[in-house]
Amino acid sequence: MMSLLTIEEPDAKPAALWQAGHAIWRLGFRPFYLLAAVFAALAVPLWLAQYLGFLHGWSHVGLGWHMHEMVFGMAIAVIVGFLFTAAGNWTGLATPAGGHLAALAGLWLAGRVAMLLAPAPLAAAVDIAFLPLAAWPLYRVMKQSGNKRNLFLPALLLLLSVVNGLYHAAAMGLVALSPTAPIQAAILLIVVIESVIGGRVLPMFTRNGAPGSDAVSSPKRDKAALILMVAAILAWVCGAPGALAAPLALGAAATSLYRLAGWNPQRTLRVPLLWILHLSYAWIPLGFLLLAGAELNLLPASAAFHALTVGSMAGLIIGMMTRTTLGHTGRPLKAGRAEVVMFYLIQMGALARLLAAIGPQGLRDAMLVNAGLCWTLAFALYAISYAPYLSRPRVDGRAG
Repeated sequence: MMSLLTIEEPDAKPAALWQAGHAIWRLGFRPFYLLAAVFAALAVPLWLAQYLGFLHGWSHVGLGWHMHEMVFGMAIAVIVGFLFTAAGNWTGLATPAGGHLAALAGLWLAGRVAMLLAPAPLAAAVDIAFLPLAAWPLYRVMKQSGNKRNLFLPALLLLLSVVNGLYHAAAMGLVALSPTAPIQAAILLIVVIESVIGGRVLPMFTRNGAPGSDAVSSPKRDKAALILMVAAILAWVCGAPGALAAPLALGAAATSLYRLAGWNPQRTLRVPLLWILHLSYAWIPLGFLLLAGAELNLLPASAAFHALTVGSMAGLIIGMMTRTTLGHTGRPLKAGRAEVVMFYLIQMGALARLLAAIGPQGLRDAMLVNAGLCWTLAFALYAISYAPYLSRPRVDGRAG
């Protein structure tokens, strides 16, 4: 069975298309991973500088900008880059490369510049254009190849595009909606993607890479976790009463944790490329546990959403960015010192950000700075260490 994250080339690979031009434009992961890492390393310090009062006259670089750009800027770039790469393997057909890939990367970059400098209507138009144009080639190759199993992914990208439009409409006062609500909805949609992907690949990765593992892939556990997760998400998004929403969130947390336990995370402690994925996935049940607390007004919602973003989303992103880059540039799937440092930095940053949300108010700013520093160093280290891998041909001479 073809795995969602097994992105080595198919037997019938469109090598002529993939090998055209500079190496950076041969596959989607190359430009989008690099752009996402550089942007992540710059955007958080920029927001922190504004938050701490060092950027007078930059009021537009506020909380709304920070939330939007971390989700619809950085995270979406990684997701699109990965999907462009993986879809070629699933279908045997060419995904954007060469000039097409460069144009899409340029549009993503234009969106980041527009969100920083352009008037709101222009920024919205440029930013919103990216996701539909990225979803179309994915849909096309999946439809053409009959790959119905993964058609939900371009559909989710289009749904995220709608949510992005709602954010811009809310930010410009065109709809009576808090701009925070669409961002939270987008985060929860990405968590669903993470959950589906995790269920497909973490057991396989663990069985293949952790000696003595007998990781279980259970369709029943997967279905129960996903159903409760979607129910909890709908309850939160629709503003259901806490008495209903909190038990659903607790159920999502419990079934996600039970699911993770079957994947033998304890067997991965000596394999950094595995434990970072398991540990990052563990932030999902913790995030839903915190969401239940928020539903009952026991905790701030920011605690739950930062567990799901900094802990889970960023952890899985850094883990998969390293793994897929190493594998798809012909290098051994083995973490060195740089990778281990990145992994620890992301997890320490997640803990610091959680403490900033739920700890004493007097420690908030210090924890925010610590979290931002860990985040920035992790993604800067990836950009510096992996730029040569991403911008040069595969070391084994194969296409990709």
